[in-house]
Amino acid sequence: MRFRVDLPLPFDRRRRADIVFTRVGLYVFLDGCFWHGCPEHFVTPKTRREFWVAKIEGNRARDRDTDRCLREAGLAVLRIWEHTLPSDAARLVADLYAELSGGGATGSHGR
Repeated sequence: MRFRVDLPLPFDRRRRADIVFTRVGLYVFLDGCFWHGCPEHFVTPKTRREFWVAKIEGNRARDRDTDRCLREAGLAVLRIWEHTLPSDAARLVADLYAELSGGGATGSHGR
């Protein structure tokens, strides 16, 4: 499973994917709970609340736009929260990679 890290996206060179498996067109994003507004762990800061709410909502909107653009280009997107256990994240990636490469899935994935 060859991969590239911190790769610019094909439609916007300013946006980057954390891990890309170019052979199967799989773009993996490791989303931080604070910066991407994790529904389980995000806590709005007590100071400058309006600023932070707007910032995080902007990040989430950009994430949705990124996902949409990649999928419209026929590419697969996998977003993994930072709190995900590394073994679980590896399994998600391996399962989706196998599915995309025609090897069949070995379990469920979080597309």
